[in-house]
Amino acid sequence: MSATESDKSQTANDADDSGMAAKDPAKRRRVLSIVAGAFILAGLIWFLLWLFVFSTREKTDNAYVGGNQVAISAQVPGTVVAILADDTQHVDAGQVLVKLDSTDAETRLQQARSALAQAVRAVRQQTSSATGADARVVTAKLDLKKAEADLKRRLPLIAAQAESPEIVQHLRDGVEQARSAVVAAEAQASAAHAAVEGIDVAQNPAVLQARANFRAAWVAAQRNAIYAPVSGYVAERSVQLGNSVAAGQQLMTVVPLHDLWIDANFKESQLRHIRIGQPTKVVSDIYGSDVEYHGRVIGLGAGTGSVFSLLPAQNATGNWIKVVQRVPVRIALDNKELDKHPLRIGLSTDVTVDISNDQGSALANTAAQPPVAQTDVYDRMASKADAEADRVIHANLSHATAAN
Repeated sequence: MSATESDKSQTANDADDSGMAAKDPAKRRRVLSIVAGAFILAGLIWFLLWLFVFSTREKTDNAYVGGNQVAISAQVPGTVVAILADDTQHVDAGQVLVKLDSTDAETRLQQARSALAQAVRAVRQQTSSATGADARVVTAKLDLKKAEADLKRRLPLIAAQAESPEIVQHLRDGVEQARSAVVAAEAQASAAHAAVEGIDVAQNPAVLQARANFRAAWVAAQRNAIYAPVSGYVAERSVQLGNSVAAGQQLMTVVPLHDLWIDANFKESQLRHIRIGQPTKVVSDIYGSDVEYHGRVIGLGAGTGSVFSLLPAQNATGNWIKVVQRVPVRIALDNKELDKHPLRIGLSTDVTVDISNDQGSALANTAAQPPVAQTDVYDRMASKADAEADRVIHANLSHATAAN
């Protein structure tokens, strides 16, 4: 290659390098602009997400299903002779779960029944005695009237000296005796009426006392059958046949799965905007994200979980490390959704609270009006006891009513 061709080739290479050098800054600026735009767009998207989504909700996965655990216990001591429900089985309110031996209770019930019947008959006898006392008063007054009439007829004879003074004196003494008899009869009648006056037989204090004893014995006999106070599912059955149980001893648990709630344990830094009444969304691990429950906040705990633990933390110590505390937030669930997709107490859930409206109250400021829980099973038992007592009373009054 000649020197001229070499120079031309070098000149061409220098021209190419100069062109590439001129193009690289422009390309670099475009790339940087694209990257910067991507970051700005990502930041804008994140800001919008935070503004319209993340800032309007609080979320936690430290949330669990809660519910009532109704302990079934014996109300009277006794020996177990039958167990009518087992773990996982559904029971209805008023259904018999366990039966105890009722021999002693039935004996006491029969004694109370006899005592009530005897009390009714005794009051009937007192009423009849009061009527007889009234009749004796009438008889005594007639005797007095007769004695006074005899004395009145004999007085003119004394003036005519046709009657001896001794006979007249005897007549006067007879009048006084008759008067004393009237006073005594009236006192006896008053005493007889004092026990029965103004009230009927069923309302007599003696009958009411016997009725109360019968009612207590009847209820005690019925308590040998242990009823379910609510509808639910049996769990933790510990009672066995032949067990001698004491009053108050727990035998099993009934768990209603209808009125459940969620205890969501939010961090203390998440509670600033949580208010009562805010809507919530709940997803349970058992069904996954395919099933979503809708609830609302009904209350916030009065303290952190560590305060109510079995061994509360003693933070006033030398070696102290700050731990973020959590406060339970109770969330009510929709029973219709629970009926479609049942939950069990203790299951894990994810909770999201909509805090876009934080104008409500953070703490309840009024007392609960409806009862938190109630049952009428024991009221029905008391009503049956009253009906049975009335039957015994009326049975022992029937003869007196027929006679009247």
